[in-house]
Amino acid sequence: MIYTMKKTITLCGFIMLLFIAVLYANKNYFKSNTQLANARTEVKILIDKYALQNGDLIFQTSLSSQSKAIQLATKSKYSHCGLIYKEGNDFFVFEAVQPVKRTPLDEWIARGQAGKYVIKRRKNANKAITPSILIKMRKEGNKFIGKKYDLTFEWSDDKIYCSELIWKIYKRATGIEIGKLQKLSDFDLTNEAVKKKMQERYGDKIPKGEIVISPAAIFDSKLLILVRAN
Repeated sequence: MIYTMKKTITLCGFIMLLFIAVLYANKNYFKSNTQLANARTEVKILIDKYALQNGDLIFQTSLSSQSKAIQLATKSKYSHCGLIYKEGNDFFVFEAVQPVKRTPLDEWIARGQAGKYVIKRRKNANKAITPSILIKMRKEGNKFIGKKYDLTFEWSDDKIYCSELIWKIYKRATGIEIGKLQKLSDFDLTNEAVKKKMQERYGDKIPKGEIVISPAAIFDSKLLILVRAN
């Protein structure tokens, strides 16, 4: 009888855990759907009122495991960025994640913290980004499609991170440097969250002389103008 009671209690506990897991999954499912629906509304606003252009830059606070460390080190709320392109009737974000790819704009917006984003544009974009320049930008970007995300932020083309992708496309296609290049040592590496992430990535051999370009540096570039922030 005692064995039967224990078995029943165990079974009830398992059912309760399963029930909680289902509730949690449903909560996340509905939350995700709501965020995507809101993002789709935002995209309609962007298309109708703000005339999105090829080559626009978009920034967000990522929910990735490294986002907080990037924000603290660069003293900026923005930890991820990408390039906006139009293909057919739809807009996509060309981004360096894992791997480098095109992501539908609404999905990209929904993936960020609270669906918040900022869009910036090259000054005098209508003159600076001509059809021929745009072809060059796409050509340069296509060289990176499918490449792995660079977790150690090395200045090479073997792997690549988000702001590096934007910087190199603009530099190589237009000759323009959007954002000031820095060294890893230029950032604030004193916070414990930053130290922990650096230890995970580099161990005790932190390449403080490595050239890097941060989302914050691109965001702050005087060559850009604000288009939209929600």
